[in-house]
Amino acid sequence: MQKSSAPTGPLSRRTMLAGAAALAGTTAAAAVTAVPASAAPAASVPAASGKPGRGARTVVFRNVRPFGAAATDLVVVDGRITDGPAPRGAKSVDGGGRIALPSLVDAHIHPDKTTWGGDWVSRRPAETIADFVEQDVELFRAQTRSVGERAYGLMSHAVSRGTRGMRAHADVAPAYGLAGVEGLADARRRLAHALDVQIVAFPQHGVIRTPGTARLLEEGARRGVVDMIGGIDPIGFDHALDEHLDTVFGIADRHGVGVDIHLHDGGDEGVRAIRGIIDRTKALSLTGKVTISHVFCLPALSERDLGALATDLAAQDIALTTVAPSRDLVLPVARLREHGVRVGLGSDGVRDSWSPFGNADMLHRAHILGWVTDVRLDEELADCYRAAAHGGADVMGLPHADLKPGAPADFVLVKGQGLPQVVVDMPQRDFVVHGGVIVARGGEFLS
Repeated sequence: MQKSSAPTGPLSRRTMLAGAAALAGTTAAAAVTAVPASAAPAASVPAASGKPGRGARTVVFRNVRPFGAAATDLVVVDGRITDGPAPRGAKSVDGGGRIALPSLVDAHIHPDKTTWGGDWVSRRPAETIADFVEQDVELFRAQTRSVGERAYGLMSHAVSRGTRGMRAHADVAPAYGLAGVEGLADARRRLAHALDVQIVAFPQHGVIRTPGTARLLEEGARRGVVDMIGGIDPIGFDHALDEHLDTVFGIADRHGVGVDIHLHDGGDEGVRAIRGIIDRTKALSLTGKVTISHVFCLPALSERDLGALATDLAAQDIALTTVAPSRDLVLPVARLREHGVRVGLGSDGVRDSWSPFGNADMLHRAHILGWVTDVRLDEELADCYRAAAHGGADVMGLPHADLKPGAPADFVLVKGQGLPQVVVDMPQRDFVVHGGVIVARGGEFLS
């Protein structure tokens, strides 16, 4: 394994996290024990066929090209694709020969931090995570719009770009209380007709190093405003591997919620944290309810060590997410999926104190995934789209919106020649359909 070097140049979200991964260690001490592979269970949906029943809501999207194929009609009954004929008088929408593609799923985003839709924010230099966290707090206190309003603006924009599902992380710390998760819950309620949302209580300031955070995480879970309890670098940032994981997993176990842990630690520290997560997932019977985000230690592993660790992750059905930050830190999605590991793609932060970049457009993120992994073949480009559509759905436990009979009628209509070209050119989403209802048109969200 080659030694990786810390990034040079101005500090940013990308270089900060890459530096953290490099400084945490460059050699993954691979005490990895293989166990039999266990593929992630596929989400199943009821088949829809035959004639619509009396009182069913039927919409026909005419002259559309699924995945760029020949033009056809998509018949939607009660929010699902059907292969049965449409009844007379059914509502009809002319697709104008546009390509129909599955809607996208953002498996990792931070809408509570965003300044989207507000005044421009000038950022100061930052050298450590503590510096970024301090600016987070300053920006939060300076906002004239509530978390709910800012999050709603960003999340509705994401819908207009074709997002149907989102796992949203909200900072929980004494500096904020539960304002972040409550704001996301309000935005989720307002967007229930257009977007499926899971909320993670994310301890950005640390669980152990910031007293009072664990109590807030517990309160959020007890009140039912969060779907998952988060964590962050149990070794490299919180400096308390066992105490950190025991606290996070204990809260999740007591309240019947999931776990989603940010892991930027590289090398042996990252692998040790993964091992601790696997052990607790198994001990507490949380199989299928745990996700590890970023996981910067994995890309540097040898094929043998990656395979052994991926097998153990799949055995406990632990999902992973990546935001494709760089060639060196993006997860090897195809290799992990070969072992049965669910892998989703996310957009991370959007115009927050960490970075002025981001747009919550998952087609753009699929484009970035292709860019950083240097793909060029049509099937490789299509795989990038599938990671942004079905990969995130797998992480969130949503059925695939694959345009097959029985699938949810969640799709976008765009002008183009085919899927690979769409990934490269990123055309406007002319129509965004959720549950058979048009929720955005011409790039604008329909409230």
